[in-house]
Amino acid sequence: MDKVTPETRSKIMKSIKSKSKLEDIVCKELWNRGFRFRRNVRTLMGQPDISISKYKIVIFLDSCFWHYCPTHGHTPLSNVDYWQKKIYKNIKRDILVNSYYEEKGWSILRIWEHQIRNNLAYTIKQIMDFIAEAKQKTMKI
Repeated sequence: MDKVTPETRSKIMKSIKSKSKLEDIVCKELWNRGFRFRRNVRTLMGQPDISISKYKIVIFLDSCFWHYCPTHGHTPLSNVDYWQKKIYKNIKRDILVNSYYEEKGWSILRIWEHQIRNNLAYTIKQIMDFIAEAKQKTMKI
């Protein structure tokens, strides 16, 4: 059982913004290297953290908690039923979003929060390589 009222919980959840510090760090690194993109485009399914529509590229920077990372994902000890349903719903949505973009021929990359925290330079390189490869793919079509 949740320790706060549904109204309070709703207010708390609405206050959580879509942009995170990790997202800011990654975007700043990419922008400084000359990459141009859009952030959190609401008209794209799943509201990707980074998107380059011209080249059909979407990048999601997934939180280890909210997207249940296989390495660091865990269910809180309080209100277990609520959190299991919530996280399961997030996982299902991620699968649906991936399928949507794959069917449309978009290039999709998902990066875990811990990848950014553990080795930012390597993660940025990985994203840059992904973008370069995806650009080549769309230019051939």
